[in-house]
Formats: sequence, structure tokens, C-alpha cells
Amino acid sequence: MPKPTKSEIDAEILDRAAGLFARHGFAHTSLQQIADAVNYSKAGLLHHYPSKQAIYEAALKTGSDHMQALLESVQDIPVGIERDRAVVEASVDFTYDWPGLSALANRLSDQGADVEPELIKIGVTLYAALGIDMANLELERVVRVTSAFCGLGIAALTAARMDVKREWRGHIIASAMDALGHTVKSARKGR
Repeated sequence: MPKPTKSEIDAEILDRAAGLFARHGFAHTSLQQIADAVNYSKAGLLHHYPSKQAIYEAALKTGSDHMQALLESVQDIPVGIERDRAVVEASVDFTYDWPGLSALANRLSDQGADVEPELIKIGVTLYAALGIDMANLELERVVRVTSAFCGLGIAALTAARMDVKREWRGHIIASAMDALGHTVKSARKGR
């Protein structure tokens, strides 16, 4: 088995740390917990990131950068079922690849007034990717999107943890599309 690259190691650190931040909060997550999660010493961990704050900021930036790339990838698709499907599929795949970052982004819905600005940016960018105009919000659409993506996030994280990603992918996509108002006849359409 080839030795992981620096970027693969950094990605693992970010994702594992993000999962800990989602579970315990930033203040209650220690560098030692992060080091233990990736099987490094604290010194080894600090070789990759100079502080817990640096890890946290890099995790938020990675999530924000991903969401911006998603928005850019769907901007030329007219708002509607095809664009919704592209965002749903990309979101399931991102959650499978980055479960810790996805769990952290899902914290947006339960942090009340203490939401990190970067998490708000991720949420607003998701809405933009789905064609939601923040200046003219349609209540039903916002509720559908929020319901679909909260459900998608939990289901995809569960599938990743249970190692049933392939088996659940189509069902997760079909459920999210249904919540968005697009009736999908078969879960097989999700691949």
C-alpha cells in the first residue's frame, strides 16, 4: 500500500477534526483528541497545522471552497429538476467523501445565534446553487430545501458510518428529490 501524500494526510486531519468539532464543539475539542483520531502525536499533528484554530479555519475553508465549486458547476444549468439533481448528487458524494466536514456543516441548523459566519456562507451558497434568491424567498422552497438537505445529510452520514454507501445512495437521492418536490419513481436513478 502506497504511503499517503501530504494532501491526503491533511484532508484526513481536517475531516476527522471537523467531525470532532461537530460532535463536541470547538472549545471542547482538544488537540490531543484530534491527534488521537488520526493516530498522530500532538507534535506530529502540529507539523501539519500550527494550532487547533488553524485546523478549524482550514476545515471551514475546505467546506466553503467545496460549496463555491458546487455553485460554479451548476450555474449554467437552469433552475429546476436537473439542477436540483446535480446539487443533490454532489452533496451525497461530498458527505460520503468528507463525513466530518458534512457533520460540521450540518451544525448550521442547530447553533442558533452562535453560528459561525463561514457556516452561514456555506448555507447561503447551497441555497444559491439551488437557485434560491435570498432577496425574494419562497417559503415553501426554503422549507423543502432545508428538509431535503438535513435529511440527506443525516442519511448519507449514516450510510457512510454503516458502510452501505452504494446501497443507500439511490434511495437518499430519491428521498431528497421527493422532498424538493420532484417525484422520483425509482431509487435506481441515483446510480
